[in-house]
Amino acid sequence: MRIANLSGRLVLVSHDRAVDVHEASDHRFSPEPQAIYERWDEFRTWAADADLRTGAPFDPADLGAPAPDPRQLLAVGLNYREHVAEAGYSTPEGMPPVFTKFTSSITGPVTDVMLPEEGNTDWEVELVAVIGRHARDVRAAEAWDYVAGLTIGQDLSERVLQMSGPAPQFSLAKSYPGFSPMGPCLVTPDELGDPDNLNLTCSINGEQVQHGSTQQLIFPVPDLIAKLSAVLPLSPGDVIYTGTPSGVGLGRTPQRWLKAGDELVSSIHGIGELRQRMLAA
Repeated sequence: MRIANLSGRLVLVSHDRAVDVHEASDHRFSPEPQAIYERWDEFRTWAADADLRTGAPFDPADLGAPAPDPRQLLAVGLNYREHVAEAGYSTPEGMPPVFTKFTSSITGPVTDVMLPEEGNTDWEVELVAVIGRHARDVRAAEAWDYVAGLTIGQDLSERVLQMSGPAPQFSLAKSYPGFSPMGPCLVTPDELGDPDNLNLTCSINGEQVQHGSTQQLIFPVPDLIAKLSAVLPLSPGDVIYTGTPSGVGLGRTPQRWLKAGDELVSSIHGIGELRQRMLAA
């Protein structure tokens, strides 16, 4: 099953056509995309028999984030070994670095992003998991049962602010407006064959700068959910950015940053792609 946020309304997506959930369910479910996660199991049961033949074509530019207003947006750092090496850190043990991205930075899959003035803005393609059930002290072996679906995220990062001060400013530096695009849709794990082995790529103006597989995650999605839910409760609709593979601008010699006019394309096989165009401040 694939769901999306089309112009602020929840839709089911099939073969590039969208079915309005509120209308198709005779108003049983809210049109608001974020609201569906509180009723995820009930919704999945209904959607399994939904008539998708009434779907209409849509413009990807009209899509918003599939989880536009989560209670928590948690992000994981240093979760691919080659990225750990390029960043100059040691491989995390026990618990990976975790920070927040503030929800005001969330946007949809096709956007313009204004680059912060006098900043060094970097790219980080990531697999994103959205929680579908209340999760507390979940075992890794059962963690996929708590995932509503997977989508693509870009963890855009302004490195000057991030590295300033006596300690890194991860959350602020990664939360400028437009710095958390997600989409284009949310895909349930059963649609993806092996959700632990998905290919990610990122390109700038057609040049591939990142390529990896979620098979290379140090802490796969089930382990992240287990570790996070042991510390804090995860609520339906919460968002987890799972980390980026190597190839970011910070780890290059010379270092490279996004500039006005660049088109950033982030993709995950089986889910789709994001497109961000960079604008001058």
